[in-house]
Amino acid sequence: MNFVVGEYTFSGQGAAEIAASIERAIGQGALAPGAALPPQRELAAELGVNPNTVAAAYRRLRERGVIETGGRRGSRVRPRPVTTARDAIRLEVPAGVRDVSAGNPDVALLPPLGEALAEAAARHARHPMLYGQPPIDDELGRLARAAFDADGVPDGPVGLTSGALDAIERALVAHLRPGDVVAVEDPGWGSLFDLVPGLGLRTRPVGVDDEGPLPHEVDAALRHGARALVVTGRGQNPTGAAVSAARAAELRAVLRDHPHVLVIDDDHAYGLTGLPLHPLAGSTEHWMLVRSTAKAYGPDLRLGVLTGDPVTVDRIRGRYRLGPGWVSHLLQHTVAHLWRTETLDLAAVSSSYAARREGLVRALAERGITAHGRSGMNVWVPVPDETGVVTRLLQAGWAVAPGARFRLGSAPGIRVTVSPLAVHEVPGLADAIAAAVRPHGAERFG
Repeated sequence: MNFVVGEYTFSGQGAAEIAASIERAIGQGALAPGAALPPQRELAAELGVNPNTVAAAYRRLRERGVIETGGRRGSRVRPRPVTTARDAIRLEVPAGVRDVSAGNPDVALLPPLGEALAEAAARHARHPMLYGQPPIDDELGRLARAAFDADGVPDGPVGLTSGALDAIERALVAHLRPGDVVAVEDPGWGSLFDLVPGLGLRTRPVGVDDEGPLPHEVDAALRHGARALVVTGRGQNPTGAAVSAARAAELRAVLRDHPHVLVIDDDHAYGLTGLPLHPLAGSTEHWMLVRSTAKAYGPDLRLGVLTGDPVTVDRIRGRYRLGPGWVSHLLQHTVAHLWRTETLDLAAVSSSYAARREGLVRALAERGITAHGRSGMNVWVPVPDETGVVTRLLQAGWAVAPGARFRLGSAPGIRVTVSPLAVHEVPGLADAIAAAVRPHGAERFG
């Protein structure tokens, strides 16, 4: 039998068939993000199957990150289901509107790649990478390990992936099983919120302030069974939080009571800020710290350099060998050249972002608006009504990112990326935000 919702017909007699039918509807756009699914008993009656069969289908979809269940609200398509293309749910920016929503770096601050790429090509001509050769370039490995040592990261082998999120995914898969809980910052990285349920795992939000995750909420999450914790050391997206030395000490004290928890340090803002790194690496038996080249050197330079305990790194390397095999040595040689020649002027980059970020936070404070942005390229502004504020700012000529992309249970807000701004534009943007939002003096983001 079939069951019609809108213009789409659900079908199937087994859990796998029913789940596939629903997933096709989402992929085709017949079920939009947030759309309600039929009650399980109603769908079972129409399809002529046992309610347990539909329950099993819904459970499969929930574990794969396609739908979510909210008690009496029933089951709904997730706001960003894994089957929905990310571009399909982006904020549309009308012509003539300044876009400060995208989260991209300032292209004027990215280093030139011509010399580095030319050297990489010359090395390839002399010694091409072939099957069976070591996956990590010796020079890049040495430079990465030296940088980790300089930042106080515990000793460990070096690994490579195609970016920070790739490394985080592989670390979670290396230690967790479907149904396990991952403690994540809230507000936090929207892509991580999508990834965790996409792996069949569950998120447990922990609150964040300017100095990082709140220790008592991390402790509660771990005591309630979270098997992994993901922490952004600096340049946290979207709030700009940076883990201070004092906060790191508090978090390490919490982790001493949970030695078997996987701890992941995300240092994607490496190269963007002069604030020191205070890693949690080594606080537990299994850990990983990853830093990305994408923000400081360009989003298309997809390389994540990681270190961790030997078991975790060995598992990540092993799984990488079974799939991609290795990260392109042309890419590795390019990054090694950039690091060796110190092409990126860290002080200048950090100062440029800080001038815009701190300038906006200060200008908003002068207008009675609380905002946060301790590091990185984003400013987080708590607001009472995201939709209203985003709409009014669009009408005023500014596109900001709705906070819903970055929240699980925390209070509403908007994210402003300062990268496209010139310093002289900051007062005008602050005026527009002040006109769109009431003063809101929250001291934490949730």
